[in-house]
Amino acid sequence: MLDAIRDFFSKSLAPRQDDTGTDDHRLRLATAALMLEMSRVDGEVTAAEEEAMRKALEARFGLSRSEVDGLLALAEAEARDSAGDYAFTSLINKGFSAEEKVRVIENMWQIAYADGHVDAHENHFMRKLADLLYISRADYAEAKRRARDS
Repeated sequence: MLDAIRDFFSKSLAPRQDDTGTDDHRLRLATAALMLEMSRVDGEVTAAEEEAMRKALEARFGLSRSEVDGLLALAEAEARDSAGDYAFTSLINKGFSAEEKVRVIENMWQIAYADGHVDAHENHFMRKLADLLYISRADYAEAKRRARDS
């Protein structure tokens, strides 16, 4: 099954090198894996959180619903095999501008807020990610406010 998902992903979302040398495919996987982690960190994935994650991935990468399904399936496998979040945040640091990284944080806050409440685990995870992505406290607070108000 995993081979079929990878085949679908490579055909539907052909990786291309960007000007930083990070391929699009890996950057998408890293972003999706962190969003999956965000949706699960409080111990329950709600339909609202899943929908917020899907919408963020569709908008961020210009993907169709079926492409997001393939991306999330592959991200699930990658996250299972990963030793931690550093590998994902490292790719994002290499592939995204400061503004794009703030937008990822905002998207992740939208996922956290989607179920109507943010718990301590979600707050802790977001602070850790913001530190790993080198997001300033001011940008972090503004991204959180925008997500809460949306």
